[in-house]
Amino acid sequence: MKFNIEAVNGNLTEQLTHKINTKTKPLGSLGKLEEIALKIGQIQNTLNPELSNPAIVVCAGDHGITEEGVSPFPQEVTFQMVMNFLGGGAAINVFTRQNNIKLLVADAGVNFDFESNGKLIDIKVAKGTKSFANGAAMTIDECNKAMENGAGLVENLHKEGSNIIGFGEMGIGNTTSASALLCAFTKCSATEATGAGTGLDAQGIARKASVIENALKLHKDITDPTEILATFGGYEIATITGAMLKAAELKMTILVDGFIVTSALLAAYHMNKTVLDYCLFSHKSNEKGHEVMLNYLNANPVLDIQMRLGEGTGSAVAYPIIKSAVDFLNEMSSFEDAGVSDKE
Repeated sequence: MKFNIEAVNGNLTEQLTHKINTKTKPLGSLGKLEEIALKIGQIQNTLNPELSNPAIVVCAGDHGITEEGVSPFPQEVTFQMVMNFLGGGAAINVFTRQNNIKLLVADAGVNFDFESNGKLIDIKVAKGTKSFANGAAMTIDECNKAMENGAGLVENLHKEGSNIIGFGEMGIGNTTSASALLCAFTKCSATEATGAGTGLDAQGIARKASVIENALKLHKDITDPTEILATFGGYEIATITGAMLKAAELKMTILVDGFIVTSALLAAYHMNKTVLDYCLFSHKSNEKGHEVMLNYLNANPVLDIQMRLGEGTGSAVAYPIIKSAVDFLNEMSSFEDAGVSDKE
């Protein structure tokens, strides 16, 4: 798939910086909020940015790699958690309600037949991927279909007036996919990339790393980004990849969540590096491997509070800080406005 992503326009950077620096505060005293305000002003190409109709899309999918014993939880937890999302009882429900963020839940490839439900978006490509221990997780056509589905979701939200979007995921086995994608895209080792996921002990982590290492050897000749995503990814990850690329094409601000969502961004980045111009990294996940991703992307996350839940929770929790950055830029007085003496 091709996306026409324009680099962020830097024409207002000097004016935005001046506006930030002349607020009634010591220079740089709002720290990371100043960086966020500058970035959103650049993305929206305005001195007065606005956050409109924030949304988080949680995509769910199952993974054939669970056949290799890489998760302490059974696969049916995926559909059970989707039902929890729909019932409003998960952490992402709590945080999106708290911060007035629209929440959408999408079945990208869960191994379950859901009853027709007005709350669940049905974009199922197939009932879970195949095990990438033996072959590709999905075909190129399936991968492209998932990406198209993600792009369509974002396009609809943009038409409804949203200009800032985050993504979450649910899928037993997806930390294994994310770790494999991290290795394939950055050439780090399986040991560096592999963590506890949903709660593996040291022996389980070692087994998971071994599964990934063997799969990387099996697929060592694959270099095309879409083919890498199809080989190691999940339907929810591919859906998020396409969604991020479309969001950047539409000049939306992208809130990047934790380990799984950043693996989708790695794929998007290798398809079109300009996508990073539109990304704000909400937090540093406590899942091993996320720091490697962040360093590779030269990312400076908003929060580091030892979260590793997924579901988009890091983005939902970070959103009020993002809003504070925009609000101070628009509402805080300058020295001149307030009649306060600036330093000589």
